[in-house]
Amino acid sequence: MSILVTGGCGFIGSHTVVELLSIGEDIVILDNLSNSKECVLDRIETITGKRPKFYKADLLDIDECEKVFKENDIESVIHFAGFKAVGESVAKPMMYYHNNITGTLNLCALMSKYGAKTIVFSSSATVYGMPKSVPISEDFPLSTTNPYGETKLMIERILSDICVSDKEYGVSVLRYFNPIGAHESGLIGEDPKGIPNNLLPYVSRVAAGIYEHLSVFGDDYDTPDGTGVRDYIHVVDLAKAHLCALDYARKNKGIDYFNVGTGNGYSVLEIVKAYEEASGKPVKYKISPRRPGDIAECYANPEKAYKLLGWKAEKGIEDMCRDLARWQEGNPEGYPDN
Repeated sequence: MSILVTGGCGFIGSHTVVELLSIGEDIVILDNLSNSKECVLDRIETITGKRPKFYKADLLDIDECEKVFKENDIESVIHFAGFKAVGESVAKPMMYYHNNITGTLNLCALMSKYGAKTIVFSSSATVYGMPKSVPISEDFPLSTTNPYGETKLMIERILSDICVSDKEYGVSVLRYFNPIGAHESGLIGEDPKGIPNNLLPYVSRVAAGIYEHLSVFGDDYDTPDGTGVRDYIHVVDLAKAHLCALDYARKNKGIDYFNVGTGNGYSVLEIVKAYEEASGKPVKYKISPRRPGDIAECYANPEKAYKLLGWKAEKGIEDMCRDLARWQEGNPEGYPDN
């Protein structure tokens, strides 16, 4: 019996595969390598001593993906694969809806056909839109502000409807906050193509001298230092949450939803200072006007995940920045080309 990990060569997927292999699970990765590289498999093997079976395939090609199910006894799925850049989703909404929604529908069709009815879905705190208060709990109203977030919310609803129609399904939905850091080995980490969309990869590249400075969007929010506050979680803690969520979905039919965050908020300037201390390098920044749609604070109430999954974040902001700095130093240009 194997676990299929879609997008398993990506940032969060690769860290989750490492954790799954470390507890003896049999892993099959499906990834089209549109935002990842095949050499990640070598790094995973170096860390764990095991090499997961790999298929280069796109979820939009259902015939190619069916080979994975025909050739392996897939028992459950952890679904990461999908486009994930908010700005790009606004510019190319049809591409995002087609890729993320159609790909997931194809995956679910194959799961039903081959009897693999346990899935952990990689969702996002973007499904809460612009919450009026913090911390954010799973019972908050759901809304979105961009097509990327809308695809996550639509997939959540699709999975919910599937569970209504087929009582054999067990589904855990993980709503991530802000994953950062890297594996402590420095061998796997975040390798965004082009200019990073997220704060920490950009900060690390400013410290490395790749970019001149960081733009801090707004310093007049109602926060301790005026900059935006977010919930940052170490990617290894996040990866471990998937193991707990998978165990829960195996044992419980129907669908449930879990925030995956630390429950602590850090401001942009606190992150900059923590990274400077971890790397020993300065991070130059300039204050810029607020971005439309940004909110002052966004952090999780993670109590439900602790109560039902037995999971909580263990690593602090110092660990996140230290491990990211190690990854950046050892891989200044990211992963080598395939």
